[in-house]
Amino acid sequence: MLQEQELYGFIMCVCTGKCPGFQAMDIWDFINQVRVELPVEYGIIHPQLCEEDGDRFLADFLQAHRKVIIGACAPNMQKKMFKEAFKDAGLDVEKDAIMLDIRDMTNEKAFDIVKTALKKLGCEGDEDNE
Repeated sequence: MLQEQELYGFIMCVCTGKCPGFQAMDIWDFINQVRVELPVEYGIIHPQLCEEDGDRFLADFLQAHRKVIIGACAPNMQKKMFKEAFKDAGLDVEKDAIMLDIRDMTNEKAFDIVKTALKKLGCEGDEDNE
């Protein structure tokens, strides 16, 4: 089992919750499945990370220096938007974050994307949960 400091955090940005890209998903069931069934330290939802309060949240969050997976929109846009916050926290957006596009997916498909990303990182979950 991974040590606590090795676990990634998972943040889901839902683009206000009204983005058509999240209509096929039950975001609450999805985040609960991620946090319960996958080897993550926690799973949280933020309504819009690209807004000013999202900037403040991310700045505070990154002070813990925990690696993070963000499930939201296009990864290249996430990296552009969040690069400065990672830099200000002494982190590298390329090394300390995994950005995933989970729009236009069902819960099952998005869950598989997160699960696959964790496996690629060597974060294997408890086989009893699978």
